[in-house]
Amino acid sequence: MPDVSILEVQLHGSAIGSLTHVGGDRTLFAFNDAYIHDARRPVLSLSFKDAFGGLITDLPVTQRRVGPFFANLLPEGPLREYLAERAGVNREREFFLLRALGQDLPGAVAIEPVEGLVGLSKPGELGEEGSSYERAGALRFSLAGVQLKFSAVRNRGRYGGLTIPAHGVGGEWIVKLPSTRFEGLPENEFAMMELARAIGIDVPDTQLVDLDTIEGLPDAIGSVRGLAFAIRRFDRSPEGPVHVEDFAQVFGVYPEAKYQKATLRNIAYVLSVESDDQSIAEFVRRIVFNVLIGNADMHLKNWSLIYRDRRKPALAPAYDLVSTIAYLDDDSFAQKFARSRRFVDFTYRELGLLADKAGLPRRPLAAVARETVERFLQEWHARKRHLSLPASAVSTIDRHIAGLPIVRETGA
Repeated sequence: MPDVSILEVQLHGSAIGSLTHVGGDRTLFAFNDAYIHDARRPVLSLSFKDAFGGLITDLPVTQRRVGPFFANLLPEGPLREYLAERAGVNREREFFLLRALGQDLPGAVAIEPVEGLVGLSKPGELGEEGSSYERAGALRFSLAGVQLKFSAVRNRGRYGGLTIPAHGVGGEWIVKLPSTRFEGLPENEFAMMELARAIGIDVPDTQLVDLDTIEGLPDAIGSVRGLAFAIRRFDRSPEGPVHVEDFAQVFGVYPEAKYQKATLRNIAYVLSVESDDQSIAEFVRRIVFNVLIGNADMHLKNWSLIYRDRRKPALAPAYDLVSTIAYLDDDSFAQKFARSRRFVDFTYRELGLLADKAGLPRRPLAAVARETVERFLQEWHARKRHLSLPASAVSTIDRHIAGLPIVRETGA
């Protein structure tokens, strides 16, 4: 029996290609002919677009791993460990993880095993107790990350309650459980997301949910107590999945390199070429906001594109906005602005240099930044004592804001 296994890659419910696992633990992705020759084909990823706007079809074989686009569909760190163990899959064998988890991936991608090809079930690759789908049934997840996240549906019978599906595709909300390392992390994220909404940033619906109102959580989460953070999935709609990709996928970067392989200028350039002025303004707004709250974790996977019409990307709604300085003494952004990563180096001049490097006009970006600083300070001082933040976090952010040159330069 040949040692070959195939996964069908679907986009918006239609097959567009396949992932083939062959001997030597190698994997090859290939688009099918119908997708290649479709002049109106929906975009899978900008990473498959060549310099002339055509589709890249000559793709390299990967060893042990799948390609960066597909690797970034999978969770990272402890969540990957947990899901892999429950699915009976080696955490490093990404082809098999995709087979187990391919029904509830970010965006409009789904991955299905091709029936009739048997060389897949090897000892140690898939669990012996039932299929991987059954074993992973209660482990639905969406946007990949380190914190434990589950897809959930609204519990229609109880106000504010959510249910983690035991079987089938997950729901329209992402539930992020309390962290065992950082106290009050769900409350922090909820506060920052609502503050972002107040100053005009595009933010999905969010809420804090008592763990007792969430049905179907696996017993394996242990004695976690408190509030969970819930955010409505922007990659789901009544009409079906909406395609998204994060910027690690855009740049063809594996998840572990999400801090090193690109700068904010690179993201700005992609938006200037592929998107519109509204996305660029939103991008600047979020940079300024994250500098002001002291979020040192805005890496490539925390910026995403959304394809609402299936072809033209826009900056996706904001997510993972957290004041990390409330927990860690870190004075730097996750990515370089133009010359520096340090919060205190983010000035109007630094923003101007970023604009120059991305081929964007300085004055409109500076105007967006100025308005964002002014609106932030107004909302922060009005809301800070009513946000779901401890007094120590409020004091930390206050000290941080007072030391930022961009606040002094704004004269607010």
